[in-house]
Amino acid sequence: MPTEPLIELGIVLYPGVQMATVLGLTDLFGIARKVSGEPGEPLPTQLRISHWCLDATGQALERTHDSHPDARCVPSMLILPPSLEEPISAEAARPYRDWLRQQHRAGVRLASVCAGAFLLGETGLLAGRTITTHWLYVERFMARFPAVRLDADQLIIDADDIITAGGLMAWTDLGLRLVDRYLGARAMIDTAQMLVIDPPGRQQRYYSAFAPRLSHGDGAILAVQQWLHETAAEEVALSALARRAGLEERTFLRRFRKATGMTTTDYCQRIRVGRARELLQIGRLPIERVAWEVGYADPGAFRKVFTRVVGLTPGAYRRRFAMEPGVSR
Repeated sequence: MPTEPLIELGIVLYPGVQMATVLGLTDLFGIARKVSGEPGEPLPTQLRISHWCLDATGQALERTHDSHPDARCVPSMLILPPSLEEPISAEAARPYRDWLRQQHRAGVRLASVCAGAFLLGETGLLAGRTITTHWLYVERFMARFPAVRLDADQLIIDADDIITAGGLMAWTDLGLRLVDRYLGARAMIDTAQMLVIDPPGRQQRYYSAFAPRLSHGDGAILAVQQWLHETAAEEVALSALARRAGLEERTFLRRFRKATGMTTTDYCQRIRVGRARELLQIGRLPIERVAWEVGYADPGAFRKVFTRVVGLTPGAYRRRFAMEPGVSR
């Protein structure tokens, strides 16, 4: 048995779990164990990596993989990976729900990646909290767990006892965050360099497309939304939008915000920014011309809106995501 303090990081294998994440995290933590610490010096902390599955009774979970099978410790963190199938149903989550609650009460931290947030949501532990998940799941998650606040712009939200990560590949960011927490910043940087991946610091909004609410049931507002998308939000005057909806302006504003969760100004800005992202990715137009093409006569105003929505300046976005080398900056 190792003499160094052990930190156990457990990965929960539930129905439909993405095995690439399970194996990827296992490898990432394994690499972190090898690169951490000074050569020739004992490690101050050792990671124990385990996988947890339902046992034969289907009522309890047990370790099915264990990097330190002779160790005697309990998990410090349990991770719920993404799923490549539909998010887990309440019925399928039932055997895991009570166990996860029990583990959390005992002081075990919980983490989810992408659709793993649905399993975490079934525990009831997210009520009143702000978490993140994949931007495509926002509307579905909010309908299923209305007591939870979502901030899908963020790639990771760390509340210490519960950590949530956004998209499918956010497991790399979560993995590095945990290496930093348990083995230190030097081990985290060394692990990132070994795997040739970015250290934590990205935001999910760099990658997310605008996915507005469309299933709210308000036909008048839906018609305006469809028109705005068809016309790339060329006409954004409140009077024109209200007239198209057949509503008084005050009534239109109230119903639009209730249906979409945002103001008309913010909604139109996001449509325009979405179009600007496409132009920055695939074209060579100067940024001033991109601003004009999406409806901004003032390039400075465009830059401010773009940076607020995306989290990067237009120039930084183009440098990161342009499909052609040598495009105009």
